[in-house]
Amino acid sequence: MTAIPLSLYIHVPWCVQKCPYCDFNSHQLKGGIPEAEYVAHLLDDLEADIPLISDGPKLRTIQSIFIGGGTPSLLSPYAMRTLLDGVKARVPLAQDAEITMEANPGTVESERFSGFKQAGVNRISIGVQSFQPQHLKILGRIHDAQQASSAIAYAKDLNLRSFNTDIMHGLPEQSLENALSDLRHSISAQAPHISWYQLTIEPNTLFHSKPPKLPEDDVLWDIQIAGAQLLAENGYEQYEISAYAKTGHQSQHNLNYWRFGDYLGIGCGAHGKITDTSDSSILRTEKVKHPKGYMDLSKPYMYKKHQVADDDLAFEFFMNRFRLLEPCPVNEFEKCTGRRLNDEEQKRINIAVDKGLLLEDNDVWQVSELGRRYLNSLLSEFV
Repeated sequence: MTAIPLSLYIHVPWCVQKCPYCDFNSHQLKGGIPEAEYVAHLLDDLEADIPLISDGPKLRTIQSIFIGGGTPSLLSPYAMRTLLDGVKARVPLAQDAEITMEANPGTVESERFSGFKQAGVNRISIGVQSFQPQHLKILGRIHDAQQASSAIAYAKDLNLRSFNTDIMHGLPEQSLENALSDLRHSISAQAPHISWYQLTIEPNTLFHSKPPKLPEDDVLWDIQIAGAQLLAENGYEQYEISAYAKTGHQSQHNLNYWRFGDYLGIGCGAHGKITDTSDSSILRTEKVKHPKGYMDLSKPYMYKKHQVADDDLAFEFFMNRFRLLEPCPVNEFEKCTGRRLNDEEQKRINIAVDKGLLLEDNDVWQVSELGRRYLNSLLSEFV
């Protein structure tokens, strides 16, 4: 079987406060973070997962690391160094591995950013969301526009491998010009990577129980089209539904995820996907979700795991792969799943092509402009 690239995701579950739109596994701080204890558990969790990445007598090499949350920048640089040194001591890490840490502007300062770089972080993803006071307040963010600009400046001055700014659009009472203003601010700050995505109302969030008034669909579409054009005019290439980058600054970790690569997931509620190199079966893993339960030494870190059913392979592959704008070689499905499309799956591909959602030419699939706009419709063909 063709080697599947392997990444590592590390989850830090705490935030200063829970944002009303957030459905991630995050928990509001009540006192300080037990960072030494949690880092020790993360490394034990990784050690317990090592048999999953054995390739004969050797261990597979980690190509990238992503430390997400929650708010990982709440950890001290010392704790981050202990964590990353511990990872390197336990598993092989590629010499040029991309190591990303998420940070919120309200929890950082220049000295901490420098400390994170010294600990081994070479890419920072800054959760700006907006530069406008009214929207930051509605989104429950703890930072202001000045703190966001300062965080970006700190990251830029460090000469990291790269950094990203998260910008959200489709916000309550947001106009087209209002949305483009946030993008222009991030562009003028010379962020090499911008994650620009639409606010969606998710279950189990405050916004779901008390929905805000969002812009009309025609306004949302105008924002999407104008924003994509503005980014393109300023040298940002769209490579995923919500990701735009200057040349050489695509997120390697996210690319591996969307290309249906493998990843270990450690930490509270972390998910993983691992391919068994002996038989091409795919294992999905999930860790204990709550910090208290995760750090209970009487229980295992693994909450549940299951092998992806053969009938679900096509949907899982295309759900990831068709988010990317790059063409997908037809033979990539077999490389990633260990089998070819069956007749029913090929029939669904043909239907998607007939509907204009997908293009098929020269042994590659390419999501069409229509398919990008109606991605859920395209993916529903494989459910």
